[in-house]
Amino acid sequence: MTQSARDFVDNPAMRDRLMRRATYASVTVAVVLIAAKLAAWLVTDSVALLASLIDSLLDALASLVNLFAVRQALTPADKEHRFGHGKAEALAGLGQAALIIGSALFLVVESIQRLISPQPVAYGLAGIGVMVFSILLTGVLVLYQRHVIRNTNSLAISADRLHYLSDLLTNLTVLVALAITSLPGFLWVDAVGALIVAAVVLKSAIDIVRGALDHLMDRELADEERERIKDVVRRHPEAAAMHDLRTRQSGNQVFIQFHLELDPEMPLRQAHAIAVEIEREVLVLFPGAEVIIHQDPAGMLEDLPPFAGRTV
Repeated sequence: MTQSARDFVDNPAMRDRLMRRATYASVTVAVVLIAAKLAAWLVTDSVALLASLIDSLLDALASLVNLFAVRQALTPADKEHRFGHGKAEALAGLGQAALIIGSALFLVVESIQRLISPQPVAYGLAGIGVMVFSILLTGVLVLYQRHVIRNTNSLAISADRLHYLSDLLTNLTVLVALAITSLPGFLWVDAVGALIVAAVVLKSAIDIVRGALDHLMDRELADEERERIKDVVRRHPEAAAMHDLRTRQSGNQVFIQFHLELDPEMPLRQAHAIAVEIEREVLVLFPGAEVIIHQDPAGMLEDLPPFAGRTV
């Protein structure tokens, strides 16, 4: 991680400001693309362009949802929400997915109708010009969102970036469809291009749903990240072992807790100091995480009933 990235992670105000800027940029780009594609569709009557226009309309709605979700997710923890409001991002992701699935099904119906009754595409060069512009503008936004995600680990911005990554592919598809449709005997390519857009949109919706459900269901961090936490404990000379490692993520907030086994004869003050040292090492790997370490006498595990979540 670069020093500038570390600055964003270690400074919540900088991180929050970056996330808000990303939502504003997303909404702005969506509005510009809607205007351009609407004008192009009105003069071309291309169903592939219509598919791209609907995609951009949904992106605008999703970006607005993200804007409010990020604002809510960044609200500090309060008495009623001790763990913060990070899951607002996951809820927003599910809302986006519902919109995307509905649009994809609409595109499938429209595309099949156009396959049955192909229509000529007028002013194809105008449509091609708009799609080239859309690809360039979307590419700039995706690069900026990548920068934001690297520094904030935001689920909402990640979901939004998935929309615009799919937009790049769909815009390219529409561009090719418009170019081929202008050739004699290839009117059907316009509808095929729209069907491809619908398939990509559905795939994006499925990815968003999976990510949102992982957060809402408190899915563990990836195995490699859990191993990095275990390695911190293994490296400490006075740590005997650890157990009951549990991790989860809510928005951009990571929660880590585990039991640390230490010498039973060790003074409490020394045990506390070791736990603090290990906590600081974990925070180097996961800046801003909430880390809870419970100290246990080595070899004397608590006499608690077993449960599925209890793990090493």
